[in-house]
Amino acid sequence: MASAACRFAGRLARRGAGWLGQNLGLAGGCGYGRGMRIGAVLIDIDGVLTVSWRPLPGAVAALRRLRAAGLPLTLVTNTTSRPRASIATALAQAGFPVSAADILTAPAIAAAYLNEHHPGARCQLLNSGQITEDLAGVTIARGDDLAPVDVVLVGGAGPEFSYQALNQAFGHLQGGARLVAMHRGMYWRTSDGLQLDSGAFVAGLEQAAGAEAEVVGKPAAAFFATALAHLGAAAADTLMVGDDVESDVLAAQRQGLTGVLVKTGKYLPSAHRHASGTPDHVLESFADLPALLENSS
Repeated sequence: MASAACRFAGRLARRGAGWLGQNLGLAGGCGYGRGMRIGAVLIDIDGVLTVSWRPLPGAVAALRRLRAAGLPLTLVTNTTSRPRASIATALAQAGFPVSAADILTAPAIAAAYLNEHHPGARCQLLNSGQITEDLAGVTIARGDDLAPVDVVLVGGAGPEFSYQALNQAFGHLQGGARLVAMHRGMYWRTSDGLQLDSGAFVAGLEQAAGAEAEVVGKPAAAFFATALAHLGAAAADTLMVGDDVESDVLAAQRQGLTGVLVKTGKYLPSAHRHASGTPDHVLESFADLPALLENSS
């Protein structure tokens, strides 16, 4: 039987960009880039364009070249530390030609998913960062509210993932609450190196409570279906650029997109060698993407 997340992905694909624009505040795609076999591009942010919100070498110039070529693009991120508007401001200040309408985040997808599959649910939010403005329509229980909840919603890890908070989540799951995770990422890279992420805690809660998480961010099919519908693009005509070989690249390839792995951010040679598949393309960095696209035109 198909999971709720998979069924959600199918409905997103059928509804298309109009529904997304209404419900997620996203701008629609503007057609395909001329003279290129690839007609649209999905781009991860953290580790591909930036690390700790500082642009990686050549990334700003490369994104400007894609814009100049008229290539439709969307920035897709599991980042849960700040809302889309704040992400757009940080990127624009760094020189990237983007707005909030160009960005699709796991929290925004989580809100759409919860409003459809768990309408009116009270949620315990486990997340590091203020993202409530991207959780429109979602009821979040206060941290000191010990009353039962319907959903344990897990975002990105940080100091908020204390034993008390995790044990409270465990108790809610034992009481029948559903477990919804914005992603399963195990780690991400900052200026201080690799940092543990919430995927480890999601796995622990699943094991301890005998629950199965409903994952809505990358690598979930629903996330890629949403991005494609936003652009009005077909998977076969779309390229996904990421630094996570499994959640970004191979997950996209399983949905029919062309995958590009960059050797920046959280990229590890060992993860690449032991991956469950082979990326379609591997680049040293995002700065090399315009050349790849020009050579495929």
